[in-house]
Amino acid sequence: MNMQSAVSLEKMVFRKTNAHMGRHLAVTPANSTMRHLSYGRIILKASEPRVSFSNGTQETALICLTGSGAVKTAGSEYNLERFDAIYIPRDSAIEVTTKTSVDLAEFSAGVKEKYPLKVVHYADVAKDPGMKYTVGNPGSKRELNLLLGSNVEAGRLIAGFTSSDPGNWTSWPPHEHAKMLEEMYVYFDMPEPAYGLQLVYNDTQYPELVTAVRDGDAVMMPSGYHPNVAVPGHRIAFLWAMAAHREVEDRKFGVVNVQPGFHQMGFSLNPSGKK
Repeated sequence: MNMQSAVSLEKMVFRKTNAHMGRHLAVTPANSTMRHLSYGRIILKASEPRVSFSNGTQETALICLTGSGAVKTAGSEYNLERFDAIYIPRDSAIEVTTKTSVDLAEFSAGVKEKYPLKVVHYADVAKDPGMKYTVGNPGSKRELNLLLGSNVEAGRLIAGFTSSDPGNWTSWPPHEHAKMLEEMYVYFDMPEPAYGLQLVYNDTQYPELVTAVRDGDAVMMPSGYHPNVAVPGHRIAFLWAMAAHREVEDRKFGVVNVQPGFHQMGFSLNPSGKK
């Protein structure tokens, strides 16, 4: 691998981002290929139960992966359980606490405007067939959960999570949406020895990035097609977060360009264009 490739990989793949207690920002536009998106984890336990920060010019989404915690902001407190999410506008002071333990994924992006705070309870998402649904054919079947989409008014952020059947491909057929959105995947709930393979490429003959991904890894997708596959006997599960290049105007979920040829082979996204 030449130096240029090494630098590119260093800015596209971030390993074990869930290895730190407290609040740890793993990805920002300064250290990655992202133009807008930042990502980190807030991991607390009874012996380290509290963290406070301000988000400045960044709108923020917090997604609870395990445990339970409380988010205090704008004079109110909101309780989050597994897969609950909260959208917090820019210029906010934020405090996260737990009585037991909690693991939150934090996504943020710089915005000019301030949008309304919104709590999204996963119990409501799970009952909505437009927010939680199964897509794909044999070999690419997976479940998609949309947490922050049209249900939340925001400037750039869109977020949710996907889990596959063991051994299956996801983000299939290969597609991209770089004219409007950048994206990252964060792998979770994949205990050892589970792993998958992630591709990110513009060159359809010789993919620029093919890498193993495990629990806690994050992969950037500034552009290009980005399918992945789970190893047999294990599933892939990942958070996905996108940021619109043009605030509000490009914040559209499901607008994708499928890699030429695959739509002619019987592969397709579902009729609404969802991933």
